[in-house]
Amino acid sequence: MKKHGHLNRDIARVLANMGHTDSIVIADCGLPIPEGVECIDVSLTLGVPGFFDVLDSVLADFKAERAVFASEAQTHNAAVVARARALAAAEVAVEEVPHETFKRRCREAKAVIRTGECSPYANVILHSGVIF
Repeated sequence: MKKHGHLNRDIARVLANMGHTDSIVIADCGLPIPEGVECIDVSLTLGVPGFFDVLDSVLADFKAERAVFASEAQTHNAAVVARARALAAAEVAVEEVPHETFKRRCREAKAVIRTGECSPYANVILHSGVIF
């Protein structure tokens, strides 16, 4: 049995297949999943698991070079804005785009991890960095 990292085999598989600049989305339970993009649904109930729980778990096992958030979080979700600032302080390039642009960019992701999060604009597109 696996001892460290992701126990969810689909998340582990997608992360293992990521190359430089590839992207993965961590989404709240309301974000539409683009046709043709794999959805790894880890939601159990409203709020479980939360966006930050899944984000922290992914970031513990993934080198992010860039993170994209919806600019609407600035006025609708202070916690997401605070996390974006923390990522920027950790030398991850942070970009904000309008939510409609965000949704279009999700079409390019390798997968969307759907959480149970039910707060507005709790979504991020993470672009893979390199570990060397």
